Amino acid sequence: MMIRIGSLLTIIILLIACRSNEQGQDEKMVEQTVSVKAVVKDTIRESYLSKDYLMGKFDPATHKSFSKIDAEFTKKDAIYMRTDAYEAFKEMAKSAEEVGITFNIISATRPFYYQKGIWERKWTGVTKVSGKDLTKSHPGFKQRALKILEYSSMPGTSRHHWGTDIDLNNLENDYFESGKGLKEYEWLQANARSFGFCQVYSEKGAERPYGYNLEKWHWSYLPVASKLTNFAQTQMNNKDIKGFDGDNTTDSIDVINKYILGINPNCN
Repeated sequence: MMIRIGSLLTIIILLIACRSNEQGQDEKMVEQTVSVKAVVKDTIRESYLSKDYLMGKFDPATHKSFSKIDAEFTKKDAIYMRTDAYEAFKEMAKSAEEVGITFNIISATRPFYYQKGIWERKWTGVTKVSGKDLTKSHPGFKQRALKILEYSSMPGTSRHHWGTDIDLNNLENDYFESGKGLKEYEWLQANARSFGFCQVYSEKGAERPYGYNLEKWHWSYLPVASKLTNFAQTQMNNKDIKGFDGDNTTDSIDVINKYILGINPNCN
């Protein structure tokens, strides 16, 4: 009888141990599943961190992360923003409307080949820059590129590729220095950051010695743009920027450090 009870106890102990082990394995599997799901979620959320995305080599009209800008916010027929940036902009625009300020998006996402068209028209003299045909006034390639770079990005380096950056209301700094424009600009300076937006091209000087000239109209959605700026700094080099007239100047100009990274230090 004692032997039977001992055997039974042994069997019970073994069953409990097996069950406990199964539960431990189940819990481990649950933890692993949760961990995998978190990684997948992060991967989906930050799938834009790639060279092709950074360089605008996609179509915003068909990209799942982009939305078409509504007619109430732009006079353009079909321009796009990242949906997350657009939702933040709409909240900002709603807040501005409460004090009588209206925002019109003049330009938003510009893919690589759109920027290539802007650049090459200036490069070949089709579009005049400061009233001049650059093929004649700036025959040297580096000097010509630097002249265009005062306000226009090389294809593959524009923040407008990212879907995070917008040009608002007017493309002249003078507009924002008085009257209605000044009121708009002062509101943006005081409030845009609370919605995630920052003026990336501030006045050049000791704090920002390189990059494009002052653009009071250009505002960037930092929650996404900051990650892309960091990606450019850590994962790209000047030789990645190619595929357009004048791309042999990228290295001598150091276009990544001086232009992609040459932004308002308060917008990092």
